[in-house]
Formats: sequence, structure tokens, C-alpha cells
Amino acid sequence: MNADPTAGWIKADWSAPPGVQALTTTRDINVGNRNGEAWAAAAASRRVVQAATLGNAGHLQWLDQVHGDGCIRADAGSCQSVPQGDAAWTNERGVGLAIHSADCVPVALATADGQSIGAAHGGWRGLTGGVIASLVSAMRHDGSQSPLSAWIGPAIGPDAYEVGEDVHAAVLAATSRSLEGQFFRAAGKPDKWRLDLFALAEWLLRQAGVERIACERICTWSNAHLYSHRREGATGRMATVVWMEP
Repeated sequence: MNADPTAGWIKADWSAPPGVQALTTTRDINVGNRNGEAWAAAAASRRVVQAATLGNAGHLQWLDQVHGDGCIRADAGSCQSVPQGDAAWTNERGVGLAIHSADCVPVALATADGQSIGAAHGGWRGLTGGVIASLVSAMRHDGSQSPLSAWIGPAIGPDAYEVGEDVHAAVLAATSRSLEGQFFRAAGKPDKWRLDLFALAEWLLRQAGVERIACERICTWSNAHLYSHRREGATGRMATVVWMEP
């Protein structure tokens, strides 16, 4: 793992172009406010993330995530608010993109020419609902064919992620029944499976045309330095941030 828990983050190890970076914070920094945390505390943590990434030289775009496929274009102006969506992209230097999670898959994207970056939040609903395709399509809006690189950050691993028939059906409907063995294995209970979100995210990225994909398969549930909703119930949120240096 390319991690320094004492520093409060995991740095992405991926084939991003010069000047593009990504990281995921650990549980030393809680950017969430969905489980009774005071917004003032979450805002203070988000300022810590800002300082560790862009400092005073730029802005971070946060999202009101709803497990959908909505994607926005971020700029200095949009960073002054928290729009609803589960993905964002920008071609504006000095703008970073932030995703918060505690088991769902965070994905960072960058074009090889260093002109655009993107980020997506993908639980099973968002992934099967098309959030990755929505993000890639937005980043290709101008016809750019620059190759894309992706980093899949920490998420709940298949040893811990037990799902039922609703999730099993949704994943196979969004992919192919022939791929069941790639994404699922039996959980040892009737109508229960173990879902590999890492494999699903990687397959969807490749379907969207992303060929350079880095994934260290860091499991939130099994790593005490990370938040996990499945392990803890009410819990905090890590931030995954991708940014272009100003």
C-alpha cells in the first residue's frame, strides 16, 4: 500500500501525466457530515484537505452525492457551492475534484495530455447506473481522444461485501450474465453473494474506453486506518481528491 497513515492520506500510484495528482485521506480526517457530525467539523476537515492538495492556489469541488450518474463540469465558480451529483470533471487548472466515501468506489481520471481530470463516486447503484460512462462521456465532450488513466481508490473488498438478489440482478443487467463469475462468488447463504466492486469498476472503465487502470484493491472494511460503513454502521467519510497543479 502506498500509504502513510500518520500523514493522513494514501497517495495514488498511477500513470497520471506530470502535474496531476490524486490521494485518499484516512480516518485521521473526517470530511463527512451524514452521521451526526457537526458541519463545522466537516468543513474544518475539508479545509485540511484543501491545504494538503491545492493550498491557497486553487479550489476544491465537493459534491452532494446521491448514488446516481449525474456529472458536472467544475470551475472556480462552481467550487463555491456543493452541487448534487456523483461525478465531476474539469479542464481548469487550480481546480481539484473531491469525492467522499466509506466503502463505495472512488475513481480518479486524467487525460494523458494533462488537460482534463475527472472523479466519480460509485457504490453498486452508481456503478450499475452508469456514473463512469457519464463521466468519461463528459470528459470527451469536445472530441478529445487523449488516452485516459484511472486510479481506483480504497473501497470495500469482496471478502466483506455480501449482497442480495437485488444487487446481483442489477450488476448482471448492467454488464452480462456471462460475467457473473468475474464479479461474484457464493457467500454460503441462500440468495447471497460476495460482490467485487473493484472488478466491476475496472470492467466499466474498460468498457468506457479507459485502458490504463491502477487499482491496489485497498479494502476499507479490513483496514483499521479507513472508514467503513459496512464495518462500523454510522461512521465518517474519507476524501478522494484529484487535481492539476496550478
